Amino acid sequence: MNEQIRAREVRLVGPEGEQVGIVPLERALQLAADVDLDLVEVAPMARPPVCKLMDFGKFKYESALKAREARRNQQQTVIKEMKLRPKIDPHDYETKKGHVVRFLKAGDKVKVTIMFRGREQSRPELGYRLLRRLESEISELGYVEAAPKQDGRNMIMVLAPHRATKAAAVAATASRGGAPRERAEGSAEAGETAAAGETGAVADESGE
Repeated sequence: MNEQIRAREVRLVGPEGEQVGIVPLERALQLAADVDLDLVEVAPMARPPVCKLMDFGKFKYESALKAREARRNQQQTVIKEMKLRPKIDPHDYETKKGHVVRFLKAGDKVKVTIMFRGREQSRPELGYRLLRRLESEISELGYVEAAPKQDGRNMIMVLAPHRATKAAAVAATASRGGAPRERAEGSAEAGETAAAGETGAVADESGE
């Protein structure tokens, strides 16, 4: 930028995007000084390099605002994890299904893990039936994004909220002024650990 530019001549672009043409660097710097703007390299690898007349401070400020707005509008993807045993007690099943329902209503994905131990590993159909039962019972809120598959001693299935479910969650968050979702309930009920990430961080909500 400005005196840091080392090329002898540059292809100059005016503040409104107009093409000025190829001019000596000294001439470009003088034109920038005349209009109280900066001379900024926008294509340093070109021959000659392309430079533009602009208010660099204003440019950086506006770029920062746009980046902040983009982050604000970016939907946060969170994956919760719920762990179950293939021979889970009916009451425990209903409790954990309630957590899955709550996560889906909040717009989160849920990784459901069936954990096999000992001889249970020879009965994968037990875990498969349990996952299919859960899929059926939450079908109004979500769908299976990743079908059940064996992963060592575990069987894993990923549930995702329907578009309408997620839209309702986003609308509810917006109505609260964009405040973070209440986390106290999850922490008390399921031993929640914080998880957030643009790419899908995982929070273990199993309570195992």
